[in-house]
Amino acid sequence: MLGSAPYHEIAPHLVLMAFLQRVVNGGGSLEREYAIGRGRMDLCLRYGRLTLGIELKVWRPGAPDPLTEGLPQLDDYLAGLNLDSGWLVIFDRRPEIPPLAERLSNEDTQTPSGRAVRLVWA
Repeated sequence: MLGSAPYHEIAPHLVLMAFLQRVVNGGGSLEREYAIGRGRMDLCLRYGRLTLGIELKVWRPGAPDPLTEGLPQLDDYLAGLNLDSGWLVIFDRRPEIPPLAERLSNEDTQTPSGRAVRLVWA
């Protein structure tokens, strides 16, 4: 799948969407590429009263750390949804990194305007 498509985020998107679809089954929705203002959000999860904006980035070999671009982008998306928090998921696809089991982690951080972000490194 990775070699057949020019879209470098396709496999991580599909994995995350499949997982989240199980979360919302029977009581929510998962929308991909949810248009907000002038940009696009990767995923918008709605479950009951919860609305969660999720930005997904892929760290490719030779590319800069996507956290620098991801936090301001998520900040704009959250502002468009009038939300105070969201998630940023970064899939690290660089070959020189440790195996997934050793690097999988999450932490709390903030967007440039102070919105709460759950940052997931995968």
